[in-house]
Amino acid sequence: MAIFLASDFARTAPRLRRAASTLALVAAAAGLSACGGGSDERLRTDLAAAQTTQIGVNSYLWRASLETLSFMPLLQADSAGGVLVTDWYSQPQQPNERVKVSVYILDADLRADALRVAASRQVNQNGTWVDAPVQAATVQRLEDIILTKARDLRRSAVG
Repeated sequence: MAIFLASDFARTAPRLRRAASTLALVAAAAGLSACGGGSDERLRTDLAAAQTTQIGVNSYLWRASLETLSFMPLLQADSAGGVLVTDWYSQPQQPNERVKVSVYILDADLRADALRVAASRQVNQNGTWVDAPVQAATVQRLEDIILTKARDLRRSAVG
C-alpha cells in the first residue's frame, strides 16, 4: 500500500484553513442575522446556498473518482476530507486475486497534483490472502482515468 507522506498532509493545510475561515464566517453571519434588518433574508439564502454546494474538495475530481470506482464496494466516502476507500474487490474472471483502492483529493483545484491514488493487491494462496505487488502503471492509469473524467465533467458544465 502506498504511503501518504507528510508533504501530502502539508498540502491539505490550506484546505483546513479555508474550512476554519468558512466556519468563522458562518458563525459571524449567524450572529449578524440575529440583529435583524433588511438583509437578514438574503444573508440566510446566501449561507444556505454555500452550505449545500460546498463539499470541501474539487467537485469534479470527487465525482470522477466516484464514477471510476463505482464498480467496487465503498468502505469510506468523505467528501469534506476528500477520501474514498474501497473494500476488497475480485473480478469474476480472477477470483483468486483481489484489489483495494484509496483515493485522496488534496486540493480544491482541478490539477493533477491534487489527486493521489493508492492500491493494494492480494492473491489467494492455499486459502490465505497474501499481499502481492501492484504495478505502478495500474495506479497511474487509475489517476489518468479520474483526471480525464474530471476534465470532461468540467468541460460539460462550463460549455
